[in-house]
Amino acid sequence: VSLTMDLTPVTLLVCLIAVCLSADNTGVKARSCADVRQFYSGKGFTLNGVPQSEISGEHLRVCPQGYTCCTSAMEETLSNLSRRELEGLVREAGRSVQASLNAQYRSFDTYFLELLNGSERWLEEAFVKALGTLYGPNAGILRELYAELRRYYRGAALNLDEALDEFWTRLLERLLKASEPAVAASLVSDEFLECASKQTETLRPFGDAPRDLKSRLARVFVAARAFVQGLNVAGEVVRKVSQVPLSPECNRAIMRLVYCPHCRGLGSIKPCSNYCRNVMKGCLANQADLDTEWQNLVDTMLQVAFSFGTEPSMDVVLHSIPVRISEAVLHLQENMEHYISKVLQACGDRGEEGTQSSVSEEPKKKESTVTALEYKPSSSAAVRLEVQVTDVSSKLKEMQLYWVQLPWALCNSKAASGSSGDDDCWNGVTKARYLPELMGDGLANQINNPEVDIDITKPDMTIRQQIMQLKIMSNRLKNALDGNDVDFQDTSDDISGSGSGMCSEKFCVRGRPPVFGPKLDTPKLDAYGPENKRVKGSGSRLRPCVSLVFLLLLSFLLRR
Repeated sequence: VSLTMDLTPVTLLVCLIAVCLSADNTGVKARSCADVRQFYSGKGFTLNGVPQSEISGEHLRVCPQGYTCCTSAMEETLSNLSRRELEGLVREAGRSVQASLNAQYRSFDTYFLELLNGSERWLEEAFVKALGTLYGPNAGILRELYAELRRYYRGAALNLDEALDEFWTRLLERLLKASEPAVAASLVSDEFLECASKQTETLRPFGDAPRDLKSRLARVFVAARAFVQGLNVAGEVVRKVSQVPLSPECNRAIMRLVYCPHCRGLGSIKPCSNYCRNVMKGCLANQADLDTEWQNLVDTMLQVAFSFGTEPSMDVVLHSIPVRISEAVLHLQENMEHYISKVLQACGDRGEEGTQSSVSEEPKKKESTVTALEYKPSSSAAVRLEVQVTDVSSKLKEMQLYWVQLPWALCNSKAASGSSGDDDCWNGVTKARYLPELMGDGLANQINNPEVDIDITKPDMTIRQQIMQLKIMSNRLKNALDGNDVDFQDTSDDISGSGSGMCSEKFCVRGRPPVFGPKLDTPKLDAYGPENKRVKGSGSRLRPCVSLVFLLLLSFLLRR
């Protein structure tokens, strides 16, 4: 009986060990790294060194140190991959916004130049009849005016007021020389012509037409030029900011978010939504600081776009150029003798130095050979302008919250749906609910970000420079609303590009308020796929069994 009693603990111990070994043998398949190996090779990496089954994870530096299928080399490789993929997604999002801005630039530029070219064609067609023999000698001056207007619109270092003044001076000179031959003989002196041009402001040979045209053209051209420059500057800001590399702290957080679930055997589990957003808000904290000035720029551009349709609208102003010129020439012809009398009194007859002209003190109005033009805006032109303004405004509004919505867009299709309290999502450590609160936007709000360690006292200088570019451009646009053309101080190296590559519709995320960003199931950064089967094993599975064996063995020895 005693022998039987002594054998009983031994028998129980042997049976328990056998059960544990049996459980261990049945769990070999559950702890297999086959899914991870398939995932890893699917990313294009060699399987050399990749474990066949789980190993202890004390070597891991980023991922949780439980039992794992990832070696140190795999962790480093996947970490570099996660960084490249996120940087690619940010650039993809930026390219979509640049594409939208570029499309708006091309659309507006085409429309504006069509209006200007149409105005010039109408002037040439109408002036052949309106000016008669006066048109041929002056055609070059008229064409040069339009060439100067195009140069100004394109951003040339050209003073619009001076260009218009130069046009009227040259036109006056030509028309004076084309007047009565007897008078023209007295006007060949350059000194006299220079003197006569100085009397223009007082004598106003063209009446009110030059002043009216200048005020209208200044309003439209200053605004149009600033508007297209705003589109270009916005596109360049997006391009440069989208190329800012991720910080080492962000890289660790992205690895933990994207690929640590695979190393942990939870490859099919998506990250908790707020966990993903906290990571993205931390990684893109400096980018989010663009929000205030970006929204300010978009708001101001919307105001400028709206001003194009206010009376007199853009199309009316551009087509009024021939009208004002015809009015000016008509006024001069009708008052030619009176004007010549006054200018000779002021400048002297250069045929006889220092003497006054013998022209009658009471000149008679001369019959004019010029016909005044009249432009009647068509309803179709008004509709087209309205469509142009509406289209560009809607696109600008869609991207107004781009920088603060980018983290949401990046997590849109990758994070688990539902609230952060769900228990079936990856929280950075295991499959469980994510408890930390959602961080705010911008660098200052990341001081307590639990996922990305950020020094909020050291902002990214590249992004700060781009914030300044947005501020400068907004100020220029605000001046343009008042018709003031201020010097544009360019503090960047190549900010004045022509909108190089700027959101196609397929890249627009529309779940929340409209935001331009990448369509995240299109780029080949499938950080949470393919849908691998969940690895069912865990290295800690044997520990309870071993502990129980140890306790029974200890009990047996003590009883002995």
